[in-house]
Amino acid sequence: MSVKKCQSQASTESRYYLSSAPPDQYSPEEWLNLIRGHWGGIEIRNHWRRDVLMGEDRSRSCQANLLANLALIRNALLSLLSERLGERSLPHFRERFCSTPKQCLAILAAA
Repeated sequence: MSVKKCQSQASTESRYYLSSAPPDQYSPEEWLNLIRGHWGGIEIRNHWRRDVLMGEDRSRSCQANLLANLALIRNALLSLLSERLGERSLPHFRERFCSTPKQCLAILAAA
């Protein structure tokens, strides 16, 4: 049985962004900071919660489709949970669900 390993290769890629601001409103460095700040916020709001609460970074799969689908499922679950959190924190909510799987299924069935 062979195991496919992930290959690490350095690459350079271009990214294009749309903005309603005129191009000369900001310097190139300011544009870069705005873009990094935007994506940094997304990283904190989404990936951090998926990783800390659901162990996303422990996955060793190299299959892009699998990883994307699992991220979608985790995002959907976080969205469902955020509607029911109230004053509780996500880690507290997670602990409670680990001890009561029927409650997890009830939330999923109600969605």
